[in-house]
Amino acid sequence: MELTVPVIGILRGVDEAFFPDLMTAAFDSGLQAMEVTMNTPGAERIVERNLSRVPKGNYLGMGTVRNIDEAKRAVDSGAAFIVTPNTDAGVIEYARGRNVPVIAGAFSPTEVYTAWNCGAQMVKVFPSGLLGPSYIRELRGPFDDIDLVAVGGVTLENLRDYFDAGVRAVGASSALFGKTALREKDLKKLSEHVRKFIEACP
Repeated sequence: MELTVPVIGILRGVDEAFFPDLMTAAFDSGLQAMEVTMNTPGAERIVERNLSRVPKGNYLGMGTVRNIDEAKRAVDSGAAFIVTPNTDAGVIEYARGRNVPVIAGAFSPTEVYTAWNCGAQMVKVFPSGLLGPSYIRELRGPFDDIDLVAVGGVTLENLRDYFDAGVRAVGASSALFGKTALREKDLKKLSEHVRKFIEACP
């Protein structure tokens, strides 16, 4: 998975009927990758049914993949990548064995290195908001060769700070799509939010 747009859209609890229009609007607005979380009702069906609508060069994956069983279900659904909230060597190895990239969740330095050493393509520092960009900067000291993704607490206001601290990408949900736009299923506002967020990236 080659991310040229350093933003991953996170969709948790998204309405299945609304998803196709949402996905199209987001991709048309410049988003390259989005994940549907495993604990979204009908998540696997959402991914499976919408894969054919994903433009070339874009990615539809599954997030909140916490264990091997969920990893198998995500891979079987056709997810282009999986994202975990935790560091699980078995999940990383399983997905890699099936050529599915993994963005593995970690928080401590030990977890960050373990996730990377097990073969994660990128390491998701989660929840980033607890310690902020300064923590990312500290992690980049010893782990300057690891691609870090900040998730949790990333907003339009602090977006630049995270990139200045050294992240490879960020993951966001309501801050990216717009909380009201998601709730009201307002595609025009949603598209505006996505464009504004991506334009703020370096």
